[in-house]
Amino acid sequence: MRGRKAPPEKVMGTVIPELPKERNHTEGMIKELYGEICAGREIRANLISLRRELKTEENQRKFAYLLGGDFHVLTRLLQSDDPKVRKNAALILGDMETEDLLPFLFAAYQKEETLFVRTDYLKAMERLDYGPYLEKLKSRREELKQTVPSEENRKHVREELVQLQNMILKQEKPRKHTFIGYEPAPEVILVTNRNQREATKSQITEGQVTELGQGVKIRNGNLKELMRIRTYTELLFPLPSGRALSGKPEEIGAGLAKLGIADFLENLHKTGGCFYYRMEIKGPMAAEKKGDFIRKAAERLDGLSGGRLWNTAADYEVELRLLEKKDGSFLPMLKLYTLPDRRFAYRKEAVASSISPVNAALTVRLTQNYMKEGAQILDPFCGVGTMLLERNRAVHAEHMYGLDIFGEAIEKARRNTERDGSTVHYINRDFFDFTHTYLFDEIITDMPRSTDSMELGALYHRFFDRAYEFLKEDGILILYTMNPELTVRELNRHSGFQKKEEFLLNEKNLTKVYVIGKIGR
Repeated sequence: MRGRKAPPEKVMGTVIPELPKERNHTEGMIKELYGEICAGREIRANLISLRRELKTEENQRKFAYLLGGDFHVLTRLLQSDDPKVRKNAALILGDMETEDLLPFLFAAYQKEETLFVRTDYLKAMERLDYGPYLEKLKSRREELKQTVPSEENRKHVREELVQLQNMILKQEKPRKHTFIGYEPAPEVILVTNRNQREATKSQITEGQVTELGQGVKIRNGNLKELMRIRTYTELLFPLPSGRALSGKPEEIGAGLAKLGIADFLENLHKTGGCFYYRMEIKGPMAAEKKGDFIRKAAERLDGLSGGRLWNTAADYEVELRLLEKKDGSFLPMLKLYTLPDRRFAYRKEAVASSISPVNAALTVRLTQNYMKEGAQILDPFCGVGTMLLERNRAVHAEHMYGLDIFGEAIEKARRNTERDGSTVHYINRDFFDFTHTYLFDEIITDMPRSTDSMELGALYHRFFDRAYEFLKEDGILILYTMNPELTVRELNRHSGFQKKEEFLLNEKNLTKVYVIGKIGR
């Protein structure tokens, strides 16, 4: 009869409410698919299609409105004989984000015998407050860690273990390890500027030192002394065997396990428990191949470690670095974040153009013999203050001034300097507009960079003229520059300066450090 509403549709004892008149095509499709599921028709295919429709939060809300809090059809499907029906029903229930569903999902997870489905139950529970089940999830994790799966089941066991691990880490942070391996110090490698390895080597007073292509290796050294050296970029631990590994990713993982990484780490730390690490490949391997290689190698290593090692993308304390050699083999190294590096603790803030603290420290180390105690210092392009602070650490200055036209850099420089406990007079001003009542003993700076060669050439020209006006008769310029050709040009032009020494830092981009003395014209 016209004007009279049709009765609600009933299938499998379920009432499907009418949707608002303004329902769109998607809402109609969701209702139709759910109706087919309730009627028991092509359940697997319709569940898959329904999941496809529920990919957005908006559609999930529409489906929740349709169900009106009645989930019994979907929870009953968790007992289906078809594992793919159980899988898709679980994932849809997880999308509903209704805490009352958690007991159903967890009970089904515990009963589930089909391995590829277990991970999907966990993914569904991850969207809910699974905290009350945390201890049971941890027990399952430990059980899986001790499992040696068949080749056929390895992938599914690994997926479940990874999902469990991620969920547990969301609820509680892993226990941190305390480094105690200072004495006797293990063999270490200091990664340095390859052109200026001697600057670091000359500061090492204990142990046997060997130069390498990328740094120096120290055996029987003083680890605490080494950690105070400011001119290396990284401290790495080679594994005791010193042996390179080759083969397929799984073979690399097995080889790493045989090297005793877990034993090595436990000997260097006070607290026990699993070590969380990330794996990285350094070398010519194509970037698109690295991810799959690392996943397979780490999976093998984790499986053979008996739960003592675990690869993760977050909350790791160890970087397992594979250095790829020319012959395709890999030399493993460890970088430990449990070993605190406080050398540049003051430098909490930076800007895009900031010089790295290590390069600033190296610049100072190379030019230290030209510096005077108690000098008056100026950095006309100071950035966040790194060069001045490193200079003052090496040879104490009386007064230091830092200029920069970038106000944000000046503010950050002030905060970095306060953390360092030093005193620097920072001024947000263009060097070419700056005036001062007395001359300076030294100008030290990281010269500006620009893609506009004409603009940069003009800046160098003006800089040398202006710097001459600010320096005492015996004053010096210390310049860190990526444009040495402009420096050479200005030295040839300006009769008031003379190069005292230059140091090559980077052959590819021709980064150099110059020491230039002021002389009478």
